Amino acid sequence: MLARYSDLQDTFRHRDGYSIELKTATVLQGLGFKTADFPRPCETFSGGWQMRIALAKLLLGQPSLLLLDEPTNHLDLEARNWLEEYLHAYPYAVILVSHDRFFLDAVVTRIADLTLRTLTDYVGNYSDYIVQHEAKIEAMRKAKREQDEEIARVKMFIDRFRYQATKASQVQSRIKMLEKVVPIEVPPERKKIHFTFPSCAKSGRTVLELKNIRKAYGGNVIFDTLNLHIERGDRIALTGPNGVGKSTLMRMLSGEEAPDSGERVEGHNLVMQYFAQDEATRMDPAPTVYETLASGSPNDMVPAIRNILGGFLFSGDDVYKKVRVLSGGERTRLAVARMLLRPSNTLLLDEPTNHLDLDSKEVLLDALVDYGGTLIFVSHDRYFVERLATRIIEVGNGTALVYPGTYREFLWHKEHPQETPRQDKRDGQEKQVGKAKAAPPAAKSQPTKPRIDHTEKKRQDAEARKEQKAVQARQAKIDELETKIAACENAIREIEQTMSAPGFYDNREAAQPVIDRHQALMWEVGDLMHRWEELQTSASHR
Repeated sequence: MLARYSDLQDTFRHRDGYSIELKTATVLQGLGFKTADFPRPCETFSGGWQMRIALAKLLLGQPSLLLLDEPTNHLDLEARNWLEEYLHAYPYAVILVSHDRFFLDAVVTRIADLTLRTLTDYVGNYSDYIVQHEAKIEAMRKAKREQDEEIARVKMFIDRFRYQATKASQVQSRIKMLEKVVPIEVPPERKKIHFTFPSCAKSGRTVLELKNIRKAYGGNVIFDTLNLHIERGDRIALTGPNGVGKSTLMRMLSGEEAPDSGERVEGHNLVMQYFAQDEATRMDPAPTVYETLASGSPNDMVPAIRNILGGFLFSGDDVYKKVRVLSGGERTRLAVARMLLRPSNTLLLDEPTNHLDLDSKEVLLDALVDYGGTLIFVSHDRYFVERLATRIIEVGNGTALVYPGTYREFLWHKEHPQETPRQDKRDGQEKQVGKAKAAPPAAKSQPTKPRIDHTEKKRQDAEARKEQKAVQARQAKIDELETKIAACENAIREIEQTMSAPGFYDNREAAQPVIDRHQALMWEVGDLMHRWEELQTSASHR
């Protein structure tokens, strides 16, 4: 039994049994769960969070082949970023389906394309695939043209000399040659739709302003004394974990939901469109797809309706379907298309890319890149945020912190918190901004650098040194604990070899001290492992 116990203990250790609780906590926190959620029964979570639980269970199992179908659904940007890093370092094979271009670029090393009803393998990430695929399709089109020209020449020869006896053998050989030709199949060329929003009068310099806003649902305070100032031309992405109040902030900005206290001020000549998460359910089910877009669109935009519908996968007789028979994804695509046809100078978009395929996302993205008005949006598509956002608002902890720059720069600010966000003023209006000493090296544009006096700089340097010393001290404690754990485990193995020797228990009095020592070491290892896990968890939270 002791030998069996020793074998099982070694297996348990080799399979990281002692650190399974730490690994479980790391995966759950990476997917957005809080420590307080760990003891909750699974059935108390919503469907989206149960999908995350299933994903966490799958990742912790570490199968040799991991199959993921749209794993980023129901994940916010922070959870997606964590999943990217996890899958990038995953030691085994992964096959996944995703409509998130940035996620594919960060994770995959091969692309399997199904365009021609067969698997075509491309080496590289999604951006590499786009280049290789276009080159391959262009080569196929060229070969197809050459084949069609050759077939046309052969048919012309056959038609010309079909009834001449002297050419009969040549005609027959060419007929047989045509029968053996395998036509080159080329996928139909999909038109690249480029669309621009209908013109609209400009808004005033100040578009929207929230002053001392407070919003709570029962005892859950979402915002407390929130101040936000939005100017014409801003392109703002709202970020933060699910449930912190991004959609609530969008509803308050749009005027659909009133704050408990505070003031919402609209700027001059504001023409707003608000695309809500549940936009698909708000549509009138009676009209057809075409009638839905034609209603409310300017007369000069009516000729573009067919092209827009085609860009969002409504082709042929699909345009005559009633809205009531459309699926949820089709309704969402129709709602996005309708938004593109209506004039506005301010857009509020809450998850507009849900249920959109990669091509439809490109149509929407290209249109928004050229949009001349003010844009405020929530999206969990990293590529979408990277292309559009020039300012980031981080929602959470009862407030909204504004960071100038792109999402890449925002992440750099988060990784290098030399300075904390502060209250600032622009044009006499108080707002919250994030600041940093310098922009990340990889960023394309440099955020504005606020002035820092020498006293403040010295204080920050002192805090940075203090933090660095704390990190070094914590790492030293971790190393010390790992050394002690290794020493105890070696001692346990030696004792277990002694205990498993024949005749060990013949002299009970002589065996008892060894047994007691073994038990004490086992308790000591358990205590050391617990302290090690606490330090590792503390380090990961930082």
